[in-house]
Amino acid sequence: MLNTDVLKQQLLDWRHELHRHPELSGQEHHTTENLKKWLSEYNIKTSSWGLKTGLIADIGSGYPIVAIRADIDALPIHEQLSHEFRSIHTGVMHACGHDLHSASILGSAILLKAKESELKGTVRVIFQPAEETYSGAYDVLNSGALAQVSAIFGFHNVPELPLGTFATRAGAFYANVDRFKILIKGIGGHAGRPHETKDPVVVAAQLISAVQTITSRSINNLDTCVVSITQVHAGTSWNVLPEEAHLEGTVRTHSAEVRKTVEQKLKQIAQGIALAYSVDISVDWDNGPAALINSTPWAELSQKVAQAQGYEVQEAPLYLIGEDFGAYLERIPGAFVSIGSASTYGLHHPQYQPNESLIFPAAQYFAALATQALETLHTNNEV
Repeated sequence: MLNTDVLKQQLLDWRHELHRHPELSGQEHHTTENLKKWLSEYNIKTSSWGLKTGLIADIGSGYPIVAIRADIDALPIHEQLSHEFRSIHTGVMHACGHDLHSASILGSAILLKAKESELKGTVRVIFQPAEETYSGAYDVLNSGALAQVSAIFGFHNVPELPLGTFATRAGAFYANVDRFKILIKGIGGHAGRPHETKDPVVVAAQLISAVQTITSRSINNLDTCVVSITQVHAGTSWNVLPEEAHLEGTVRTHSAEVRKTVEQKLKQIAQGIALAYSVDISVDWDNGPAALINSTPWAELSQKVAQAQGYEVQEAPLYLIGEDFGAYLERIPGAFVSIGSASTYGLHHPQYQPNESLIFPAAQYFAALATQALETLHTNNEV
């Protein structure tokens, strides 16, 4: 019989071990081996499904199949905390809480294994690599591991939410995250004879101002849209006008239509300014992770289960950060949720220190959610 007090301490110990040995996206080899070893201690078999890092475990048997997912990678951040389990790798830290996520879903897997014979189908447990580079979800999808999955669930800890607080929402939740690079090619020359040049710095200034009108004049004010230019580089000397200027930035939206409109308007503005100033302007647009769109029935179920598990349930706000879980929800119905971690410092901060007391309740929650999702699918004959 499973001893929950022992399991609680075990999950904390595992979280500390993961925190001591953080690994960057695509390099999670030690993490993967630890996860495999710990799951095997509870007779939970795992498979790589061809993934280079990360692993997948099945609990139960037959159909339907529901999935729960944890991300496992760390960030290139140097930890500024001095607790006993601080990172041993200089410049690498679990500054986003993926160690907590992994420990929580480990706990869910073990709790589900203890009642495996009662499950009305299979729970597929995913320990996903490379969330921070937005590639891991696509690797899992391309592996075929989710081809027959009927619903999928995941979570992120939220430092600004108190411990014991839960939040989600139906529909759009996290944003489309896109990146653009702009290269302006002019004609350089002496700063005292600007009439002989095609000054890319002046062009960059005009472009920066014009791009700000996209959100205010091309997008409905009721739609979410942020366009931020975050880098401007030009020149090497105080008295020389440069040949080129480089700009870079990001666009955050919640709908595919707005996303496409911004891309088109940005390129149109660049072309118009290039013509007006007789320079060449190229725009390189990189689609990042898609917006995370929760399925209404599964978002509602996730809230219902959270209430039953004793969480204080809130309606989550729209986020303008990205999460590659959105790639799953483009293909599979499901829901992503927030669980409070009550950290003074936020995600991606070198002093981020979440309250690890969230781990065991989160483990219980996802075990209950997966169980209830299977029962819902079985009742509706979605097998």
